Amino acid sequence: MQPALANDEEKASQSVSRRAKLFVVLVCVAIAASHVWQSWAARQSDLVNTRTYTDNMARALAQHASDAFQSADGLLLDVGDRINTLGMGSPLIAEMAPLLHRLAEEIPQLDGLLVYDELGGWVVNSSGKAPEDANNSDRPYFIYHRDHLDMAPLIGPVLRSRTTGNWIIPMSRRLNHRDGSFAGVVLATMDLKYFTSLYSTFNVGPSGSIGLLLTKGTLLTRQPFEEKYINRDFSDSPLFRELLPVKPVGNIDTVSRLDGVQRLISYHRLQKYPLLVSVAMSQEDALADWRQETLVYSAGVLLLLLMISAFGWRLIGQIELRLRAEMKAVRAMNELQEVNRTLEMLAHQDGLTGLSNRRHFDEVLEKEYRRSTRGGGPLSLVLIDVDFFKQYNDIYGHQAGDECLRQVGRVLKDLQRRPADLAVRYGGEEMLMLLPSTDAVGAAQMAEKIRAGIQALGIVHKASATGVVTVSAGVNSILPDQKHVPPIKELVGQADAALYEAKRGGRNQVRIAEPVRSAA
Repeated sequence: MQPALANDEEKASQSVSRRAKLFVVLVCVAIAASHVWQSWAARQSDLVNTRTYTDNMARALAQHASDAFQSADGLLLDVGDRINTLGMGSPLIAEMAPLLHRLAEEIPQLDGLLVYDELGGWVVNSSGKAPEDANNSDRPYFIYHRDHLDMAPLIGPVLRSRTTGNWIIPMSRRLNHRDGSFAGVVLATMDLKYFTSLYSTFNVGPSGSIGLLLTKGTLLTRQPFEEKYINRDFSDSPLFRELLPVKPVGNIDTVSRLDGVQRLISYHRLQKYPLLVSVAMSQEDALADWRQETLVYSAGVLLLLLMISAFGWRLIGQIELRLRAEMKAVRAMNELQEVNRTLEMLAHQDGLTGLSNRRHFDEVLEKEYRRSTRGGGPLSLVLIDVDFFKQYNDIYGHQAGDECLRQVGRVLKDLQRRPADLAVRYGGEEMLMLLPSTDAVGAAQMAEKIRAGIQALGIVHKASATGVVTVSAGVNSILPDQKHVPPIKELVGQADAALYEAKRGGRNQVRIAEPVRSAA
């Protein structure tokens, strides 16, 4: 039983250690998972804030562009009305140069105001001078107005001004004669620097950009500004192909075709003019602060996890040491208990026959006597003695005599059927069987079984009349009650007297003691 108990204790110790380690691992996993979730949530929050920031900027810049072009368009309408009133052939139109100059000076985004006749010749402009033989019939806006009756303003791709040499965005309107035929074009040129200078004041990160585009996909200007990107066509991009036809305002995450940078783009289309403002911020810039904070927090969390792991494993080691010490103590206690049980058994057991010894018999007899006295039941005893045992020892030696006693003891042990029955080596070659709750008849039957069982062993004994080892037996039974309580010593004494009678009667027989009752 002790190895099994030790195994159970070791399994319990290992179970506690495993659960403690699992707890430490779960705590570390929970902290790590919480940090990952918080970092991911912070990342998403930064992306949302970036979209909000770029959305607001695109809306504000779109409103600014709308106001700028509306101011220029107002001048075009004013100049066009004056020309229509005078008529395109009037010599007074040439005298409008100072007026055009003053109007252009009042609006900072304008590079100039110009009027062309139906052949593209320069009629008047805000600068007051014109290149020799100047003609703009080859400009796309002039060709468009000449071939279309549309009176709406036209905003075209970026051009290099023939007057100032600056990059300009042309905004023009058609002029008609009184009969409705084409009379020429009135043109307002928007200085590209005006927009690029304004866009450069906004912080969109090192890799961000702000763009002003025609709704058909032509890039007019971009911050940071590079001439090679002017009039670049983006009409086949997802923004112009899929989003803009459905939503005039929105955002998209995409890789730029210009430089391959992943950007978050917010766009806003102008309501009155075919223009679109886009504000793009690279994902790298948008998440720069998040990466730095995450790196710092991750280092802190990693340090915390290392501390928890080290402390947890050290604590688990201490627990394991304590459990091992407790297991050793338990094993030592179990071994001590086992030794005590062995010592107790040896103290109550005869070393030769394995039967109970006289000391144990005395203790059990006293208990059974008191129990019998309280309950009023019978208490019987069978006392046996090996016949001619001294002669057996003389003939066969003491080792044979010991073996003879061992075999006699096995007979008694085999007949000890009930838990309360007690087989005892009483002394020398004398043995007895204590039989609680058994009357004289039952005890005599047991004595006969013992006698017959020992004779049946067939142990050769030349000094015996039967030629084999036999025993004589004396039986005594007492019946205590409240009025008559025979002394405890009478039980053995009367059995011994009956045994003496059996020996006097020729041995190898059973005799029952006469009942004696003592007055209480």
